[in-house]
Amino acid sequence: MRFDFSDEESRRYARNAGLPEVGWPGQGRWRAARVLVVGAGGIGSACLFYLAAAGVGYIGIADGDLVELSNLQRQILHRVADLGRRKVESAREALRALNPHCQIEIYDNRLDAANLPEVIMGYDLVLDASDNFPTRFLVADYCWGEKIPLIAAAATGFLGQLLAVIPGPGNPCYRCFLPEPPVAEAVPGARQIGILGAVAGVMGTLQAVEALKLLLGRESEVAGRFLSYDALTCRFHFITRTRRPNCPGCGQSPGS
Repeated sequence: MRFDFSDEESRRYARNAGLPEVGWPGQGRWRAARVLVVGAGGIGSACLFYLAAAGVGYIGIADGDLVELSNLQRQILHRVADLGRRKVESAREALRALNPHCQIEIYDNRLDAANLPEVIMGYDLVLDASDNFPTRFLVADYCWGEKIPLIAAAATGFLGQLLAVIPGPGNPCYRCFLPEPPVAEAVPGARQIGILGAVAGVMGTLQAVEALKLLLGRESEVAGRFLSYDALTCRFHFITRTRRPNCPGCGQSPGS
């Protein structure tokens, strides 16, 4: 039974549907899903490629930057010919070339308190692949209040981090783990200390895997834990995240 998939789609997604945990019903869920990815950089590149390849039907991309030469070391959505272009336009073109069955919506601006509600409205799941803490906290707070599941990933140097925030009674929010944004000078970014491009790819791929699992109705192993990855030692480490009664984010929020 192939539902209403075309012959081309049936061939394209045959390896997905061959998984007992997915099947054609699961493929249908992916096609009906609406996922927003914040950031079309290194993590976002890998994540977006795999979401589109899997057949997620509606993908939003929010990013306000231009493609620069230093991006190409890790941001595999973009090419030399894209230098100077808007990242969202380059990303949309690359994803359409990979899978024309996906509808791609782009938001060519940095998210702020004014535009965030309009951008996120209507999405089933949000993936944070941004590169700064103000955006991460803004997105996390809004998703928690609107009860939208969030998967956040980050990478710097040889290290990566991943967590999922699932609004609901008893679940920890983003601020339960990190109550306030750290001082910018205390957390140097890739521009200051560098980043191994493949590490960003690992984290973006893991982010896509967790997203696809959630869209199937399965639980995420990082919903109540924090995953860290050390590429130099090839080790993954989990830290349990717990609900904080005095949390500034979820103490009195609707998602609690």
